[in-house]
Amino acid sequence: MDVLALVIGAIIAGVVIGPLARLVMPGAQDLSIGITILLGGIGALVGGIVYALFGGDETSGIDWVLHAVQVAVAVLAIVVYANVMKGRSAT
Repeated sequence: MDVLALVIGAIIAGVVIGPLARLVMPGAQDLSIGITILLGGIGALVGGIVYALFGGDETSGIDWVLHAVQVAVAVLAIVVYANVMKGRSAT
């Protein structure tokens, strides 16, 4: 797959996966839309890789398990990001 297509696909997936991940998380997250999309894209990429490594295969319809894994990885990315940024203050 072309690298540019992979990046564009991750951005498009991030637009959907990032906000979905924030919706399933309890409480409020103080994240910008850009960070939400970035972390959603990371979740989509890494979630797709994890899904493939554990035997996931392409389906003829919507692959709900793949998307659930991608959202779960995006939630994990948001949790990690929020915890790393929690101790930092704006200077």
